[in-house]
Amino acid sequence: MSGRTKLCALIGDPVEHSLSPMMHNAAFKHLNLDFIYLAFRVEKHNLKAAIEGVRALKIHGLNVTKPLKVDVAALLDELDFSARNMGAVNTVLNQNGRLIGYNTDGVGALSAIQEAGVELEELKTVILGAGGASRAVAHSLANKVGELVILNRTISKAERLASELKKLYQSEVRYGGLDSQTVASELSDADLVINATSVGMKPNENASPINPELIRPDMVIFDLVYNPIETLLLRKAKEAGAKTISGLSMLLHQGAASFKIWTGVDAPLDVMRVALKKALGEYP
Repeated sequence: MSGRTKLCALIGDPVEHSLSPMMHNAAFKHLNLDFIYLAFRVEKHNLKAAIEGVRALKIHGLNVTKPLKVDVAALLDELDFSARNMGAVNTVLNQNGRLIGYNTDGVGALSAIQEAGVELEELKTVILGAGGASRAVAHSLANKVGELVILNRTISKAERLASELKKLYQSEVRYGGLDSQTVASELSDADLVINATSVGMKPNENASPINPELIRPDMVIFDLVYNPIETLLLRKAKEAGAKTISGLSMLLHQGAASFKIWTGVDAPLDVMRVALKKALGEYP
């Protein structure tokens, strides 16, 4: 580090569990870039002060995580198309004092799906959950899949998201509850199923958001949960012969998109992937 070293940081509450510092610092080191990445716990009531600090200290870039992604948008100078549509920001670039907000979660999910060799056109896609992660994925897929279905425990939340997507993308989007009957009905002819809930995340890794008996060999199962890397849902999907996509892939690709925004350089995906697996104890 030197007086010229550019600082990028994660803000949110909590941040202690984050894998982003390991991923980004490994990438900076590999490419010999004079950058460093740190994580700062910022409580919601201190967000405005934190953004003022970004301006005053000339911090180069931010990642923003829960519970700040929505509120930070109003404190920035400009939002790109994705952040504006999603109403949430996960990446900020300080461009000569002008703070520009982006959302790379959607492109991260889309890249993970494409990396797995899945062609989205004509696929019936069912997203479980209607929270922040679901919003990002739904916005990235709404005009790319044949049919999109949002299922959520609070049906009114799924309805609002579906209505928003229809208006923005003129797409066919349906919604429903996460009750067993609705899930079974919608999954009976689903091609791609995306778990955007926290079910299956450590320390509750023995839980699955759906009955494994509903999984068919011709399905693609994408679990946004990345800790553990192989959730119970993904394990059961593999046993059923279905194609699986880990949430670690989305984490990697959204991080790579942020990296490109800050540095102007393509991210070293393999280096970042190894760093993530090491952080999770999944690499020798």
